[in-house]
Amino acid sequence: MKRQAYYPTSTPEQVVWLENFRSKLGNYTTDLGLTAGEVTAAVADARWVAYILVSWLPAVRAWSQSCTDAAKEAQSPVGSTLMVLPTFTPPELPDGVAAVNKGALDRIFTLVQVLKEAPGYTLAIGIDLGVVGPQETPPDFATLQPAIQALISGNTVLIKWGWGGNAAFLDMCQIQVDRGSGWTLLAFDTTPNYTDTAAFPDNPTKWKYRAIYYADDTQVGVWSSEASVIVGG
Repeated sequence: MKRQAYYPTSTPEQVVWLENFRSKLGNYTTDLGLTAGEVTAAVADARWVAYILVSWLPAVRAWSQSCTDAAKEAQSPVGSTLMVLPTFTPPELPDGVAAVNKGALDRIFTLVQVLKEAPGYTLAIGIDLGVVGPQETPPDFATLQPAIQALISGNTVLIKWGWGGNAAFLDMCQIQVDRGSGWTLLAFDTTPNYTDTAAFPDNPTKWKYRAIYYADDTQVGVWSSEASVIVGG
């Protein structure tokens, strides 16, 4: 089964991930063939990124707000107190945290790829370090159905479609059109939303559209409900 990206998207969860990774990496020095220097460097990178996210960035945001407030005070109301502009003082570095070269998180990601190729790497180690994402459950390919819309956009028709949250398991979407003579292939699209640029007829005509997904170059699921527009005239 496919697995999601292991690094969280929210800042609080990222900090938890970094702390878990740096606190446990040294436990697998031998299993993963790491040197003491590699572990030390990775731990330093993780600690630095955590400091930036937990302490430095919130402090910068608070200072930025104080600057906005100061700008307002400088303009009104009238007062008799001399203004003192806010200055930014970064939070002190916690014990064990030091500045590192740029790209700390990218270095951690690169190390993770190296770890996963180590002879002693196991799934259990990956889960413990947090470098294996939770398993994704594939959709029911027998009933999967695209949802589409057809909208006039100038002299074209926009066929709106999406992956329905299943992009990780799908390759493309086949779109067919019926301009009054039966269904024909319009496109195999790999990016949501498609523009039909065929010239409109002189007389009002109903154009119909339908779509179906593909996975591993094989048609899956069922055809979408028809979407139609009146064009021409």
